[in-house]
Amino acid sequence: MPAGGFASTINAVSTPENSVEVRTRAEWRRWLAKHHQRDNGVWLITFKKNSGSPHLDNNAAVEEALSFGWGDSKPGKVDAQRTKLWFAPRKPRTGWSKLNKERIARLIESRKMEPAGLRKIAAANADGSWSKLDAVEALEVPPDLRQAFTLHPGSAANFEAFPRSAKRGILDWILQARKPDTRARRIAETATLAARNERANQWRKNGTR
Repeated sequence: MPAGGFASTINAVSTPENSVEVRTRAEWRRWLAKHHQRDNGVWLITFKKNSGSPHLDNNAAVEEALSFGWGDSKPGKVDAQRTKLWFAPRKPRTGWSKLNKERIARLIESRKMEPAGLRKIAAANADGSWSKLDAVEALEVPPDLRQAFTLHPGSAANFEAFPRSAKRGILDWILQARKPDTRARRIAETATLAARNERANQWRKNGTR
C-alpha cells in the first residue's frame, strides 16, 4: 500500500511497495512534515508531464526533500503515466553536490528550510562532508590519478576531452572508494581505459559496470 495514507488510483500490480503518490508540491511537503523522522526511505510516485494529470517536477520534489534533510537517488518507471524516484534521509558523511547546495541556499533565503534540514547541514559542516565533493565539482584530478595518467600515454588528454558529467562521475566514483586497494583499482582502471579513449564507471547493457 502507498505510504502515508494518501488516497490513490495506483495499480497495485505496477506500484512498488513502500511508496507514496502525490500530485502537488504541497502534498509532498505535507507527507515529509509527517514522516521525515522515519529511518527508511520511500518511492515518490508522480505523474509524467504529458500524462494530463497534475505534475510535480523533480526539482521541486528534491527541494522539498532537502528542506527536511532527505535526498534523492535512483529513478524508475511505474507505468505509461507515472514515474518513481527514491527518497530517503541523508546518511551522515555523504557528500553534498554543488546543485544541492544551490538549492539549499535558495531554500534558506526563502525561509523554507525546516529544522531537520538545518540540522543535517550543521552536521555536514561539522564532519567535513559539506565540502567533500568540492574538488570533484571543480573537476580537480587527484595526484594519484595524475600519476597513473603518466603511465598510460594519451590517457590524460582523452580524459580531459570527456564530457563534464562523465569526468565528474568518474572522479566521484574514485572518491567514494572506501578502501585504499579499491581506490587503487579504480585509479588504474580509469587511466587504462582513458588511454583507449574509454570511460570508466559506465553502465553496460547487461547491468554491470
